[in-house]
Amino acid sequence: MGHLQAEVERWKHLVQPTSDVELAIPSTGVLSTSLSVQWASTQDDMRAAQRLRYSVFATEMGAALSGSLPGHDMDLFDDFCEHLLVRDSRTNEVVGTCRVLTPAQAKRVGSTYTDTEFDLTRLRDIRGRMVEFGRSCVHPQYRQGPVIMALWRALTGFMQRNQLDIVTGCLTMPMRMHCPHSVVHGGHGAASIWGQLHTSCMASIRYHVRPRLALPFERLDASLKVEPPALVKAYLRLGAKVMGAPAWDPDFNAAGLSMIMFWMICLHVTANTF
Repeated sequence: MGHLQAEVERWKHLVQPTSDVELAIPSTGVLSTSLSVQWASTQDDMRAAQRLRYSVFATEMGAALSGSLPGHDMDLFDDFCEHLLVRDSRTNEVVGTCRVLTPAQAKRVGSTYTDTEFDLTRLRDIRGRMVEFGRSCVHPQYRQGPVIMALWRALTGFMQRNQLDIVTGCLTMPMRMHCPHSVVHGGHGAASIWGQLHTSCMASIRYHVRPRLALPFERLDASLKVEPPALVKAYLRLGAKVMGAPAWDPDFNAAGLSMIMFWMICLHVTANTF
């Protein structure tokens, strides 16, 4: 296990907190007055999260979802996950969500979602400590920061209570993305983001993974000036590293970016920033 501690110490020195990190953890303000956070305890709670996911991934991003319930994003992992919900207390509407798959539940279901997109063979020695965050999304009218802060604070508590210290996940990059003066379609935006990240944000080689179906880079323009999605930027600011080239999910109509994050590094970043 010594190499993991060495990796944490190395990343502590490499990660430079910025003054505009979006995942602040304020103790007062909008989080306590207009947003409420809960872990789903009923099927209705989970359905509300699935409706928000459908709205963001299918309606907004154009993903081709094929769940059994119209208007809901559903898959086989949902029943094995813990679902975190952020609600607007004034309307009770779910405006942010993230699901968490623990090592024990991943063993029960047989894999993580990230396994379906990537070959994670090199992660076999850390699976017992590895939690997966997935299907994270925020309602478009609530992306100024507080909802992500609320999710982050609750996830921090979950990790500490359950003594988990490694996070993995597959972050969605839609096929339709915005450049400064245009909208980019067809995967060129995702390829360009990979072009920005692969030289500066890669994990150590021992954590490299391979996409099961790679984005066809040879047919894409990877030189565009495209802003990474907000959640990708937030993870990177907290010390997350990219584990490999993006996967292409034709059914979801999106590219997936595999990431790994050591929780000690997240705490180090937030402690030195706030």
